[in-house]
Amino acid sequence: MIRELKTFIAVAQEGSFAAAGDKIGLTQSAVSAQMQRLEHALGLALFERAGRSARISKAGRQVLEQAGELIRLYNHLGSAQADVNPGGLVTLGAIASVQRTLVPDALARFYRRHPGCRTRIVPGLSIELVNLVDAGEIDMAAIIRPPFSLQSDLQCTVLAREPFRLIAPRDAPDGDWAELLASQPFIRYERTSFGGRQVDRFLRGMQLAPQEVCEADELEAIVKLVGNGVGIALLPQTAAYKRWPAGVKAIDLGPHTFHRDIVLVHRAEQALAEPALTLVQLLEQQAAHATAAGA
Repeated sequence: MIRELKTFIAVAQEGSFAAAGDKIGLTQSAVSAQMQRLEHALGLALFERAGRSARISKAGRQVLEQAGELIRLYNHLGSAQADVNPGGLVTLGAIASVQRTLVPDALARFYRRHPGCRTRIVPGLSIELVNLVDAGEIDMAAIIRPPFSLQSDLQCTVLAREPFRLIAPRDAPDGDWAELLASQPFIRYERTSFGGRQVDRFLRGMQLAPQEVCEADELEAIVKLVGNGVGIALLPQTAAYKRWPAGVKAIDLGPHTFHRDIVLVHRAEQALAEPALTLVQLLEQQAAHATAAGA
């Protein structure tokens, strides 16, 4: 039964018997036979079959949630780690700005619906987190939209659109954003991050080469550096910065404004266990509420 459950999880993740077979080293017919045995043993229809895809049924989602927990316990038989966790585990990757804004309220609502469930928040850069979702190591990730197309079995929902602003010390010389970029020291948003790449493309497109004095990835640190008079920066106006600190002023880029999209990436909904699907929905609702409140 453990073998069949592992195959069932692979089918849920890959979306078809053939793709699951390629992943775990079985033929499509062998995967099909295992799933028939599993359905017969459980007395449940685990799939809503349509063409070559394998859509998980409502009963299948419940089994999927329980299967993950059973395999976790099986893998730790005889180990002190084999604690009973009937609610399961949901893993969410999130960049720092999302952890401080959308995640806390969404999780508070999540625990009211699934009081027996555990969650794990995985920090990291967007590129690292989207790779973890693609590898099946975490359930979902709230990240900056990647500058490339995602795998076909991944879904991507926009949570927020954050406009970039030029931020400068409050006592910086007056002038438009182009004049300031040409004359003031520049703190660069780390160029290997997805948001940093957007800044880099903007500067190249505008044929600007500011006097760079520092490069950093953490937005809060950059804002503090600007407030302390180190230089100016191009940063997204996140939910945490609806109002900038007293020592900082923000300058609108006008028609040249570009945006950072915050997206939630996860596998197809039918491949998610019920608690994970609930958290996806709550994060989307929390983002919609935040957008409406800031309008």
